[in-house]
Amino acid sequence: MAQRKKAKPAPVEAVDELSFEDALGRLETLVDRLEQGDLELEEALTSFEHGVALTRRCAGQLEDAERRIEILVKEGEKLLTRPFEPTEQTE
Repeated sequence: MAQRKKAKPAPVEAVDELSFEDALGRLETLVDRLEQGDLELEEALTSFEHGVALTRRCAGQLEDAERRIEILVKEGEKLLTRPFEPTEQTE
């Protein structure tokens, strides 16, 4: 049987203050550690739960960004903005 690393679980910080880039970077690091398969069960579960929280944070920030995007439309001589309406192709 493979030797498992005995380590204390990393402290789980609040993810609701992280930028998208920070949350995504931490999520990628967690996925790499989980894919290595050498964590003890409890640490793997804690990491997985933290990964779920990071995933939700990233998804929420992407949804917020999508709502904020406006499309610039030229009507006659004026430039106007209108909300971005996602299509099936952009989702």
